[in-house]
Formats: sequence, structure tokens, C-alpha cells
Amino acid sequence: MGSTTSCCVSSSPKLRRNAHSRLESYHQEPELSREETGCNLQHISDRENVDELNMEYNPSDHPRASTIFLSKSQNDVREKRKSLFINHVSHGTTRRKHSSCSTIFLDDNTVSQPNLKYTIKCVALAIYYHIKNRDTDGGMLLDIFDEKLHPLSKSEVPSDYDQHDPEQKQIYRFVRTLFSAAQLTAECAIVTLVYLERLLTYAEIDIGPGNWKRIVLGAILLASKVWDDQAVWNVDYCQILKDITVEDMNELERQFLELLQFNINVPSSVYAKYYFDLRSLSESNNLSFPLEPLSRDKAQKLEAISRLCDDKYKDVRRAAKKRSASMDNLCGIRWVPAILS
Repeated sequence: MGSTTSCCVSSSPKLRRNAHSRLESYHQEPELSREETGCNLQHISDRENVDELNMEYNPSDHPRASTIFLSKSQNDVREKRKSLFINHVSHGTTRRKHSSCSTIFLDDNTVSQPNLKYTIKCVALAIYYHIKNRDTDGGMLLDIFDEKLHPLSKSEVPSDYDQHDPEQKQIYRFVRTLFSAAQLTAECAIVTLVYLERLLTYAEIDIGPGNWKRIVLGAILLASKVWDDQAVWNVDYCQILKDITVEDMNELERQFLELLQFNINVPSSVYAKYYFDLRSLSESNNLSFPLEPLSRDKAQKLEAISRLCDDKYKDVRRAAKKRSASMDNLCGIRWVPAILS
């Protein structure tokens, strides 16, 4: 009779690792420092858990990290809801529209085509919460963003220019003027907010009453060049802001890029996160997007898109369907003993 043994025989990985460790211990030499070897490269241990740290502190880089503006607005939103509940005031002055069997209400605001007006309002509201709920101890102040050293107009800057927080309407008018004159898109507004929070995180600075205009201007300038195919030149912004020079705009852009460490990449997942967080911010502050009844033309377009997608994935769904099989017909990798005579 023959003996049974496994059909696949190979050396154990543990044996290979043990043999390798014996060789290393035999040739063990004292470790040399980086200065002695003349190598100043970063050790791999210094790069461990870098992604986890970035995930926690850099929401503009990673989609799973919460945005800064949404976290800074939570306290104000809770206080507002608490005061409304105590005073028995209905939340919102207008009644929200609801769809029925005969009418369907939709907003013309999607992640791929946001509404320009309401997106700018949400971005201005996010900047407002950044300024209002900034750190009390204050972060590092940079001269390039100081409106006293680099004024945007020839009018005299008041002595208490950095003491009074701007209102949300003032921020909205400033951003809307730039977007309207430069003909920028709503997607550019979302990218502007991404660059603004990336600047605050990378440079470890705070946005306040004395520097918010130049920080927002630098973020818009960079976002318009990265996002739009036909970017606005720096000299065009000088025509919008009559009293600013091209040299000042160039220096603002250069230092903004350096503070961002030339990281101007915005992943689609990060863009989508900021878009939906802006929608959450608008709903919590009663800044709802306009709802319009579904028209016949829009319904036909949606039906055509749905039919196209249905035909595209019909074969995929058909291939994904599998008939149930018994245990006897299961196919898998199994080790079968081989009989050697």
C-alpha cells in the first residue's frame, strides 16, 4: 500500500525568516547615526502614522476628517435652537415645500452643478463662523494678509480694524462682488473654502477681522486658476479692486502657495464632503436652497438619463445574478491528499 502525503511541499516561511534572522545576527554591526553616514533622509519610523495625523488635522486633504467650519458652527446652532425652543418660536419664517402625488419639488443644486448664489451664501456663512469662533489665544499673524500693511483701498484703515468681527452680509457682498466681476463658478467657491481651511491648518494661523479679506482674496485667486479652464489674470483683479497693484497680487499668490506647500490638489471625495457639509450648514441655519416644481422638460431629461443608465447596467445586473447551488457543486480551493505508490 502507498503512503499519503500533501501534493504541495515547500519550505515554511517561518523557516526562511528564521534563517534570515540568523544571518543578520551573525553580521550584526553597530548602528551609525545619520550624521556619521552623511545621510539626512527621513527614517521610516518618522513617517509612521502620518496618514492618521493628517486625517485628524487636515480635513482639506482627507474625506473622512470633519470640516473645520461645520464643527465651529455647532455651538451657535445649538444655542439658536435652544433659544427658539425656550421662546416657542417656530424655526424659520417660511414654510418648507413638500412633494405630493401631483407635484414634485426639486432644487437645482447638485454636487456637480451647485447653485451659484446659495453656494456663495453658504461659503460666506462658513467664513463668518471661522472668524467668530476663532481661537482666543490667537494664531500666528502674517504681514502679507494684514489689511493695515496691505490695504485693499486707498481709504484710511481705522485703528480698530482688527477688533470688530464682520457681519455675514459683509462677507457675502465681498465674495459676491469678486465672483460676479470675474464670472467665477459655484464649484470655484467650494474650492476656495477648501484652500482657506488648508491654509489655516498648514500655516497654523487664524482668520480674523484684520486679515479675512486678503485671505479670502488669495483663496479665490488660487481657486480660479486651478479650477477654471480660462483663469482670471492677476491684473483683472486689479481692475475689480481699483487700488491694489499687480505686484501686491503676485506676492499674495506666491506666499499663499508657499504656505500651502504647493499642495493645490483637491480630490473629488474632499470636494463632495465640503459640498454636503455646506448643505448641512445651510439647513441648520435656515438657509434652504430654493425648491422648484418639476417641469415636464426636466422630467423627460431625467427619464432619458435613467433609461440610459438602465440599459448600460442591464448586462451587468444579468451577469451578477447567480442560481443557487447545492453543497456538492461548490467550487473552491481544497487541499486533496495525493496517493503515491
